[in-house]
Order: sequence, then structure tokens, then C-alpha cells
Amino acid sequence: QVRLVESGGGLVQPGGSLRLSCAASGIIFSLCAAGWYRQGPGKQRELVASITNDDSTNYADSVKGRFTISRDNAKNTVYLQMNSLKFEDTAVYYCNVRNIMGSGYWGQGTQVTVAS
Repeated sequence: QVRLVESGGGLVQPGGSLRLSCAASGIIFSLCAAGWYRQGPGKQRELVASITNDDSTNYADSVKGRFTISRDNAKNTVYLQMNSLKFEDTAVYYCNVRNIMGSGYWGQGTQVTVAS
């Protein structure tokens, strides 16, 4: 059974930083692509950043230069370092992992709130 557990969300002031973590189990993580999505109030879920199994990364234009996605296959974990946070980054952030067969799995989400 695949399980994704996210952590690291919280309340932060504008300009602050947070690091999200997503620990995977029940899956051969090193062979998977992974990504972070977010869903803000009244908005559709959107891709924030993704990383392939060979560490190629992709970012939404809105977070380029501020967010960094990385992975540690030894820990079966994908991270999202978020710097220079803005009000508009407020959202529930979801981890997604996709195996080589194309099957995707979601975490439960973690709330990030940027407020002064």
C-alpha cells in the first residue's frame, strides 16, 4: 500500500521560508517522478514543481527562483524549499508521486499560510 506523508506546513510571514517534506512508503521511490501541487482558496489545484527520477526539475513560473524541489532517494523523501513567500502562496500543498507505470498517488496535503 502506497502512503505519502507530508509535513512542514504552517504559518509564515511574507518573505519567510518553509520546507515541506513528503515521505513515501510502499513504492520504489527511486524509480518515481514526484511533484508538489497546491490549491489555494477558490482555485484549482496547480503544479508547483516536479522532479523526475533522474533529478530533472520543472517549476511553475510563479515560483521560479523562490522554490526548490529536491529528493533524497535514501530517505524516500521529496522536499520543497520555499523562500521569499508571498501572500499568494497561501494554499494546501499536496505531494504527488508517479510510478513507472504512470500510476499517481497523493498525500493528504499540508496547509501553508502566508500572513503578516
